Amino acid sequence: MVEKRNPITVEDAIKRVMKYRKTGEIEYIDIKQANGRILASDIIADHDVPAFNRSPYDGYAIKSSDTSNASTDNPVVFRVVGHIGAGSVFQDTVKEKEAVRIMTGAAIPDGADTVIMLEDTETLDNDQVAVKKQMENLQNISLAGEDVKKNTVIVPKGKIINPGIVALLATFGYKNVPVSKKPVIGVIATGSELLEVDEELQDGKIRNSNSYMMIAQIERAGAIAKYFGQFSDQLDTCIEQMKSAMTEVDFLITTGGVSVGDFDLLPDIYKHFQANVLFNKIRMRPGSVTTVAELDGQLLFGLSGNPSACYVGFELFVKPVIDTFVGRNQVGMKKAKATLSVPFTKANPFDRFIRGHYELTGGKVEVSPSGKDKSNMVHSLAEANCFIHLPGGTNGYNKGETVEICLLENV
Repeated sequence: MVEKRNPITVEDAIKRVMKYRKTGEIEYIDIKQANGRILASDIIADHDVPAFNRSPYDGYAIKSSDTSNASTDNPVVFRVVGHIGAGSVFQDTVKEKEAVRIMTGAAIPDGADTVIMLEDTETLDNDQVAVKKQMENLQNISLAGEDVKKNTVIVPKGKIINPGIVALLATFGYKNVPVSKKPVIGVIATGSELLEVDEELQDGKIRNSNSYMMIAQIERAGAIAKYFGQFSDQLDTCIEQMKSAMTEVDFLITTGGVSVGDFDLLPDIYKHFQANVLFNKIRMRPGSVTTVAELDGQLLFGLSGNPSACYVGFELFVKPVIDTFVGRNQVGMKKAKATLSVPFTKANPFDRFIRGHYELTGGKVEVSPSGKDKSNMVHSLAEANCFIHLPGGTNGYNKGETVEICLLENV
């Protein structure tokens, strides 16, 4: 058990957490509920797409050899022997100088090897059509398997299912879709100063924003949030609350109570359970007091009570665990480069994660802080779509310099 607060790097903290990562089970859900979930198995094509040679246009299916020297001035006359709509099949074989009227998507009849578009023909009397263009073998034909070949992987596991993937799932008959089961993440708030959202403000009190913020972050990350309310001020009661909560969730988050104040109970609770404290101080701002413990393989995240520090701690340490559990290809926040649109002259003895907003301007990604850079402030979170990562040991950055950003939305 870690007793002293010896700060470690962000990278080391993430590694220690990820030693206890878990992979969730596979469950099958109806295709109508699959959008936004993580695909748990490769999707294999069980047939070619198209499954047959088909026409991409409205026109006539004919033999290309019958169109030699055909032109506007020298049309070749064909006898129309049938009509094929989409979903229909011509039962006979197309013979010399015969044409079959064909609709877009319909199967190419036996004997035909090309489709002449309607605008290159002229309808004549007595079921005849004049072809005004010389055609090549397989011209204007969508060949079987040219979109997808049978037995190929059409979507690899780990992909976020989107409407286009839903279309592929339906094409290949996946009514029940294999997806990764979502982990259940418990949330408990600490602090006698906290009021619930619907309570009137009181002197010395603040509304409990962290819990609802984390519930939203949990859901955005693809997990299920379970809110257990607020801890009691009594240590014995807190221990019982936490003991009960741990039996109902895959991972547990507490917010607040991880500092060294007289009323911060989390260190005593971890000690009571004889939990393995992975770390209790990180060389980062905000959220240096972020604490993570492990008990019988279950991760217990102790995040800061300051809103921005809590927010940052979740994205850095909890999200990668969720990503791994659901089998997401992208584990943790995706990183990119951006140009600072404002100077940031403050020195960074520790890694700093500034709530930022990036946008594409003139073909260049520019980023700036989304509000005041204080860990107890909430307003900077509303417009944030990234963290501006300023490594420890740097002396600040000027406008126009390139910085690393960590993207907040799932990709």
